[in-house]
Amino acid sequence: MGATVAVLGAGSWGTALAALLTRNGARTTLWGRDAQALARIAAAHRNARYLPEMELPVALRCESDLRTALSDAEIALVAVPSHAFHQMLDEAAPLLAPDAGFAWATKGFEPGTGRFLHELVSERLPDTPSAVITGPSFAREVAAGLPTAVTVHSSRDPFAHRIAELLHSTSFRAYTGNDMLGAELGGAMKNVLAVATGVADGMQLGLNARAGLITRGMNEMLRLGAALGAQAQTLMGLAGLGDLVLTCTGELSRNHRFGVALGRGVPLKQALEQIGQVVEGAVTADEVMRLAERHRLDLPISQHVQLVLRGEMTPADALHALLARERKAEYPEHLFRS
Repeated sequence: MGATVAVLGAGSWGTALAALLTRNGARTTLWGRDAQALARIAAAHRNARYLPEMELPVALRCESDLRTALSDAEIALVAVPSHAFHQMLDEAAPLLAPDAGFAWATKGFEPGTGRFLHELVSERLPDTPSAVITGPSFAREVAAGLPTAVTVHSSRDPFAHRIAELLHSTSFRAYTGNDMLGAELGGAMKNVLAVATGVADGMQLGLNARAGLITRGMNEMLRLGAALGAQAQTLMGLAGLGDLVLTCTGELSRNHRFGVALGRGVPLKQALEQIGQVVEGAVTADEVMRLAERHRLDLPISQHVQLVLRGEMTPADALHALLARERKAEYPEHLFRS
Protein backbone atom coordinates (compact mmCIF):
# COMPACT_ATOMS: atom_id res chain seq x y z
CA MET A 1 0.00 0.00 0.00
CA GLY A 2 2.88 2.35 0.76
CA ALA A 3 0.95 5.19 2.40
CA THR A 4 2.53 7.24 5.18
CA VAL A 5 0.20 7.65 8.17
CA ALA A 6 0.56 9.55 11.44
CA VAL A 7 -1.70 8.20 14.18
CA LEU A 8 -2.28 10.98 16.72
CA GLY A 9 -3.06 9.53 20.12
CA ALA A 10 -1.12 6.75 21.86
CA GLY A 11 -3.92 5.30 23.95
CA SER A 12 -5.37 1.84 23.43
CA TRP A 13 -7.31 2.64 20.25
CA GLY A 14 -4.57 4.71 18.63
CA THR A 15 -1.99 2.03 19.41
CA ALA A 16 -4.18 -0.76 18.03
CA LEU A 17 -4.88 1.17 14.80
CA ALA A 18 -1.23 2.08 14.38
CA ALA A 19 -0.23 -1.57 14.73
CA LEU A 20 -2.93 -2.65 12.26
CA LEU A 21 -1.83 -0.08 9.69
CA THR A 22 1.81 -1.07 10.07
CA ARG A 23 1.05 -4.74 9.62
CA ASN A 24 -0.99 -3.84 6.52
CA GLY A 25 2.07 -2.22 4.96
CA ALA A 26 1.57 1.47 5.76
CA ARG A 27 4.55 3.48 6.99
CA THR A 28 3.10 4.45 10.33
CA THR A 29 4.13 6.82 13.10
CA LEU A 30 2.43 6.77 16.50
CA TRP A 31 2.38 10.18 18.18
CA GLY A 32 1.66 11.01 21.81
CA ARG A 33 2.29 13.91 24.18
CA ASP A 34 4.28 11.91 26.74
CA ALA A 35 7.82 11.64 25.34
CA GLN A 36 8.96 9.22 28.04
CA ALA A 37 5.99 6.92 27.47
CA LEU A 38 6.63 6.97 23.71
CA ALA A 39 10.28 6.12 24.29
CA ARG A 40 9.29 3.12 26.43
CA ILE A 41 6.85 1.96 23.75
CA ALA A 42 9.53 2.27 21.08
CA ALA A 43 12.10 0.38 23.17
CA ALA A 44 9.83 -2.45 24.29
CA HIS A 45 7.55 -2.59 21.21
CA ARG A 46 4.70 -2.65 23.69
CA ASN A 47 2.27 -0.12 25.17
CA ALA A 48 2.50 -1.34 28.76
CA ARG A 49 -0.15 1.04 30.07
CA TYR A 50 -2.97 0.47 27.60
CA LEU A 51 -2.27 -2.78 25.74
CA PRO A 52 0.33 -4.65 27.79
CA GLU A 53 -0.39 -8.00 26.18
CA MET A 54 0.17 -6.75 22.61
CA GLU A 55 3.55 -6.91 20.89
CA LEU A 56 3.84 -4.02 18.44
CA PRO A 57 5.42 -4.31 15.00
CA VAL A 58 9.10 -3.39 14.91
CA ALA A 59 8.44 -1.14 11.92
CA LEU A 60 6.04 1.10 13.88
CA ARG A 61 7.75 4.41 14.64
CA CYS A 62 7.02 6.42 17.80
CA GLU A 63 7.36 10.20 17.89
CA SER A 64 6.50 12.81 20.54
CA ASP A 65 7.12 15.86 18.33
CA LEU A 66 3.96 16.61 16.37
CA ARG A 67 5.68 18.54 13.60
CA THR A 68 8.06 15.64 12.98
CA ALA A 69 5.25 13.08 13.09
CA LEU A 70 3.27 14.99 10.45
CA SER A 71 6.20 16.13 8.32
CA ASP A 72 5.79 13.41 5.67
CA ALA A 73 2.33 12.10 6.55
CA GLU A 74 -0.09 11.60 3.69
CA ILE A 75 -2.86 10.93 6.21
CA ALA A 76 -3.31 12.09 9.80
CA LEU A 77 -5.52 9.75 11.83
CA VAL A 78 -6.71 11.15 15.17
CA ALA A 79 -7.53 8.76 18.00
CA VAL A 80 -7.95 10.97 21.07
CA PRO A 81 -10.97 11.39 23.41
CA SER A 82 -13.68 13.76 22.20
CA HIS A 83 -12.83 16.45 24.76
CA ALA A 84 -9.30 16.67 23.30
CA PHE A 85 -10.32 16.56 19.64
CA HIS A 86 -10.67 20.30 18.99
CA GLN A 87 -7.25 21.07 20.44
CA MET A 88 -5.69 18.21 18.48
CA LEU A 89 -7.31 19.48 15.29
CA ASP A 90 -6.05 23.02 15.89
CA GLU A 91 -2.52 21.81 16.56
CA ALA A 92 -2.35 19.42 13.61
CA ALA A 93 -4.07 21.51 10.94
CA PRO A 94 -1.22 23.98 10.23
CA LEU A 95 1.32 21.15 10.13
CA LEU A 96 -0.44 19.02 7.51
CA ALA A 97 1.03 18.77 4.04
CA PRO A 98 -1.11 20.58 1.42
CA ASP A 99 -2.32 17.32 -0.14
CA ALA A 100 -2.69 15.32 3.11
CA GLY A 101 -5.95 13.77 4.25
CA PHE A 102 -7.46 13.85 7.73
CA ALA A 103 -9.32 11.01 9.46
CA TRP A 104 -10.44 10.29 13.00
CA ALA A 105 -11.54 7.36 15.11
CA THR A 106 -12.83 9.57 17.94
CA LYS A 107 -16.41 9.05 19.09
CA GLY A 108 -18.36 11.88 20.67
CA PHE A 109 -19.38 15.52 20.28
CA GLU A 110 -17.55 18.72 21.04
CA PRO A 111 -18.22 19.21 24.78
CA GLY A 112 -20.24 22.29 25.58
CA THR A 113 -21.66 22.83 22.11
CA GLY A 114 -22.95 19.46 20.91
CA ARG A 115 -21.31 20.04 17.53
CA PHE A 116 -20.32 17.02 15.47
CA LEU A 117 -16.61 16.47 14.94
CA HIS A 118 -16.96 16.57 11.15
CA GLU A 119 -18.34 20.09 11.51
CA LEU A 120 -15.19 21.16 13.33
CA VAL A 121 -13.02 19.55 10.66
CA SER A 122 -14.91 21.16 7.77
CA GLU A 123 -14.48 24.57 9.38
CA ARG A 124 -10.78 24.15 10.13
CA LEU A 125 -9.82 22.12 7.03
CA PRO A 126 -12.47 22.99 4.40
CA ASP A 127 -10.47 21.73 1.41
CA THR A 128 -8.96 18.64 3.04
CA PRO A 129 -10.36 15.15 2.37
CA SER A 130 -11.73 13.84 5.67
CA ALA A 131 -13.28 10.66 7.02
CA VAL A 132 -14.59 9.16 10.25
CA ILE A 133 -13.79 5.57 11.26
CA THR A 134 -16.40 4.01 13.53
CA GLY A 135 -18.21 0.80 14.37
CA PRO A 136 -18.12 -2.04 16.93
CA SER A 137 -14.44 -2.34 17.76
CA PHE A 138 -12.71 -2.93 21.08
CA ALA A 139 -9.04 -2.00 20.82
CA ARG A 140 -7.90 -5.10 22.70
CA GLU A 141 -9.63 -7.43 20.23
CA VAL A 142 -8.26 -5.53 17.24
CA ALA A 143 -4.81 -5.78 18.81
CA ALA A 144 -5.26 -9.52 19.25
CA GLY A 145 -6.19 -9.95 15.59
CA LEU A 146 -9.74 -11.06 16.32
CA PRO A 147 -12.33 -10.52 13.55
CA THR A 148 -13.63 -6.94 13.49
CA ALA A 149 -15.83 -4.90 11.14
CA VAL A 150 -15.91 -1.10 11.00
CA THR A 151 -17.21 1.50 8.60
CA VAL A 152 -15.48 4.54 7.10
CA HIS A 153 -17.68 7.50 6.15
CA SER A 154 -16.63 10.51 4.10
CA SER A 155 -18.28 13.09 1.87
CA ARG A 156 -15.64 12.12 -0.70
CA ASP A 157 -16.06 8.50 -1.75
CA PRO A 158 -12.49 8.04 -3.04
CA PHE A 159 -11.07 9.10 0.32
CA ALA A 160 -13.37 6.75 2.24
CA HIS A 161 -12.21 3.91 0.01
CA ARG A 162 -8.57 4.88 0.49
CA ILE A 163 -8.86 4.79 4.30
CA ALA A 164 -10.81 1.53 4.16
CA GLU A 165 -8.15 -0.02 1.94
CA LEU A 166 -5.42 0.92 4.41
CA LEU A 167 -7.33 -0.68 7.30
CA HIS A 168 -8.75 -3.73 5.56
CA SER A 169 -7.15 -7.11 6.24
CA THR A 170 -8.12 -10.76 6.60
CA SER A 171 -9.30 -10.12 10.18
CA PHE A 172 -10.37 -6.47 9.92
CA ARG A 173 -13.13 -5.60 7.48
CA ALA A 174 -13.65 -1.95 6.60
CA TYR A 175 -16.85 -0.91 4.84
CA THR A 176 -17.57 2.55 3.44
CA GLY A 177 -20.37 5.12 3.42
CA ASN A 178 -21.04 8.82 2.92
CA ASP A 179 -23.20 9.69 5.94
CA MET A 180 -20.72 11.31 8.31
CA LEU A 181 -23.44 12.78 10.54
CA GLY A 182 -25.17 9.43 11.01
CA ALA A 183 -21.90 7.60 11.58
CA GLU A 184 -20.84 10.08 14.25
CA LEU A 185 -24.25 10.14 15.92
CA GLY A 186 -24.25 6.38 16.33
CA GLY A 187 -20.70 6.31 17.67
CA ALA A 188 -21.43 9.00 20.23
CA MET A 189 -24.94 8.16 21.38
CA LYS A 190 -24.28 4.47 21.98
CA ASN A 191 -22.01 5.41 24.88
CA VAL A 192 -24.87 7.09 26.72
CA LEU A 193 -27.12 4.10 26.18
CA ALA A 194 -24.35 1.74 27.33
CA VAL A 195 -24.29 3.57 30.66
CA ALA A 196 -28.03 2.90 30.96
CA THR A 197 -27.70 -0.82 30.26
CA GLY A 198 -24.75 -0.99 32.63
CA VAL A 199 -26.85 0.55 35.40
CA ALA A 200 -29.57 -2.05 34.78
CA ASP A 201 -27.01 -4.85 34.85
CA GLY A 202 -25.48 -3.44 38.04
CA MET A 203 -28.93 -3.50 39.60
CA GLN A 204 -29.31 -7.13 38.40
CA LEU A 205 -32.50 -6.41 36.48
CA GLY A 206 -31.96 -9.29 34.09
CA LEU A 207 -31.41 -9.92 30.40
CA ASN A 208 -34.95 -8.93 29.42
CA ALA A 209 -34.35 -5.45 30.81
CA ARG A 210 -31.04 -5.20 29.00
CA ALA A 211 -32.62 -6.17 25.67
CA GLY A 212 -35.45 -3.72 26.23
CA LEU A 213 -33.06 -0.86 26.97
CA ILE A 214 -30.94 -1.61 23.91
CA THR A 215 -33.99 -1.71 21.65
CA ARG A 216 -35.64 1.39 23.07
CA GLY A 217 -32.27 3.10 23.00
CA MET A 218 -32.05 2.27 19.32
CA ASN A 219 -35.46 3.93 18.95
CA GLU A 220 -34.06 7.11 20.52
CA MET A 221 -31.05 7.03 18.22
CA LEU A 222 -33.25 6.66 15.14
CA ARG A 223 -35.58 9.48 16.16
CA LEU A 224 -32.72 11.88 16.87
CA GLY A 225 -31.05 10.79 13.64
CA ALA A 226 -34.22 11.50 11.65
CA ALA A 227 -34.45 14.98 13.16
CA LEU A 228 -30.82 15.70 12.29
CA GLY A 229 -30.97 14.29 8.76
CA ALA A 230 -28.99 11.07 9.28
CA GLN A 231 -29.65 8.07 7.08
CA ALA A 232 -31.62 5.35 8.90
CA GLN A 233 -29.52 2.62 7.25
CA THR A 234 -26.38 4.11 8.76
CA LEU A 235 -27.84 3.86 12.25
CA MET A 236 -29.12 0.34 11.60
CA GLY A 237 -25.63 -0.70 10.49
CA LEU A 238 -22.19 -0.96 12.06
CA ALA A 239 -22.00 2.69 13.13
CA GLY A 240 -25.25 2.53 15.10
CA LEU A 241 -26.77 -0.84 15.94
CA GLY A 242 -23.50 -2.74 15.72
CA ASP A 243 -21.65 -0.39 18.06
CA LEU A 244 -24.67 -0.12 20.36
CA VAL A 245 -24.91 -3.88 20.87
CA LEU A 246 -21.18 -4.24 21.48
CA THR A 247 -20.94 -1.35 23.93
CA CYS A 248 -24.06 -2.36 25.84
CA THR A 249 -23.07 -6.00 26.25
CA GLY A 250 -19.29 -6.27 26.03
CA GLU A 251 -17.27 -6.68 29.20
CA LEU A 252 -14.52 -4.51 27.71
CA SER A 253 -16.87 -1.52 27.40
CA ARG A 254 -15.78 1.28 29.73
CA ASN A 255 -19.22 2.91 29.48
CA HIS A 256 -21.02 -0.28 30.41
CA ARG A 257 -18.66 -1.00 33.32
CA PHE A 258 -19.14 2.55 34.54
CA GLY A 259 -22.92 2.05 34.48
CA VAL A 260 -22.59 -1.27 36.31
CA ALA A 261 -20.67 0.49 39.08
CA LEU A 262 -23.37 3.16 39.36
CA GLY A 263 -26.07 0.49 39.44
CA ARG A 264 -24.27 -1.19 42.33
CA GLY A 265 -24.28 2.05 44.29
CA VAL A 266 -20.71 3.20 43.68
CA PRO A 267 -20.50 7.02 43.84
CA LEU A 268 -19.97 8.77 40.50
CA LYS A 269 -16.43 10.01 41.16
CA GLN A 270 -15.30 6.65 42.49
CA ALA A 271 -16.89 4.84 39.53
CA LEU A 272 -14.93 7.03 37.10
CA GLU A 273 -11.73 6.41 39.05
CA GLN A 274 -12.30 2.66 38.89
CA ILE A 275 -12.39 2.77 35.08
CA GLY A 276 -9.14 4.71 34.91
CA GLN A 277 -9.72 5.94 31.35
CA VAL A 278 -12.07 8.40 29.67
CA VAL A 279 -15.75 7.36 29.87
CA GLU A 280 -17.28 9.11 26.88
CA GLY A 281 -20.86 8.47 27.94
CA ALA A 282 -20.33 10.54 31.08
CA VAL A 283 -19.73 13.67 29.01
CA THR A 284 -21.87 12.85 25.97
CA ALA A 285 -25.23 12.65 27.76
CA ASP A 286 -25.42 16.45 28.06
CA GLU A 287 -24.69 16.88 24.35
CA VAL A 288 -27.30 14.30 23.31
CA MET A 289 -29.91 16.07 25.42
CA ARG A 290 -28.82 19.45 24.05
CA LEU A 291 -29.63 18.15 20.55
CA ALA A 292 -32.88 16.56 21.75
CA GLU A 293 -34.07 19.82 23.31
CA ARG A 294 -33.14 21.76 20.18
CA HIS A 295 -35.36 19.45 18.12
CA ARG A 296 -38.04 19.07 20.82
CA LEU A 297 -37.58 15.33 21.15
CA ASP A 298 -38.44 13.17 24.14
CA LEU A 299 -35.51 10.77 24.73
CA PRO A 300 -36.35 9.29 28.14
CA ILE A 301 -33.44 6.84 28.48
CA SER A 302 -30.84 9.42 27.52
CA GLN A 303 -32.52 12.01 29.71
CA HIS A 304 -32.52 9.79 32.77
CA VAL A 305 -28.86 8.90 32.24
CA GLN A 306 -28.16 12.63 32.26
CA LEU A 307 -30.15 13.11 35.47
CA VAL A 308 -28.30 10.27 37.20
CA LEU A 309 -24.92 11.63 36.09
CA ARG A 310 -25.88 15.08 37.38
CA GLY A 311 -26.83 13.60 40.73
CA GLU A 312 -30.44 14.71 40.34
CA MET A 313 -31.76 11.14 40.46
CA THR A 314 -30.62 7.83 41.85
CA PRO A 315 -30.46 4.89 39.44
CA ALA A 316 -33.44 3.32 41.26
CA ASP A 317 -35.49 6.50 40.91
CA ALA A 318 -34.61 6.75 37.23
CA LEU A 319 -35.72 3.15 36.70
CA HIS A 320 -39.05 3.76 38.43
CA ALA A 321 -39.62 6.91 36.36
CA LEU A 322 -38.97 5.02 33.11
CA LEU A 323 -41.30 2.17 34.07
CA ALA A 324 -44.06 4.63 35.04
CA ARG A 325 -44.20 6.22 31.60
CA GLU A 326 -47.48 5.94 29.73
CA ARG A 327 -48.10 3.20 27.18
CA LYS A 328 -47.71 4.18 23.50
CA ALA A 329 -46.89 2.89 20.02
CA GLU A 330 -43.42 1.41 19.64
CA TYR A 331 -42.42 3.73 16.77
CA PRO A 332 -43.83 7.05 15.49
CA GLU A 333 -45.75 6.44 12.25
CA HIS A 334 -43.57 8.83 10.25
CA LEU A 335 -40.17 7.48 11.30
CA PHE A 336 -39.57 5.05 8.45
CA ARG A 337 -41.43 6.91 5.71
CA SER A 338 -39.33 7.79 2.69
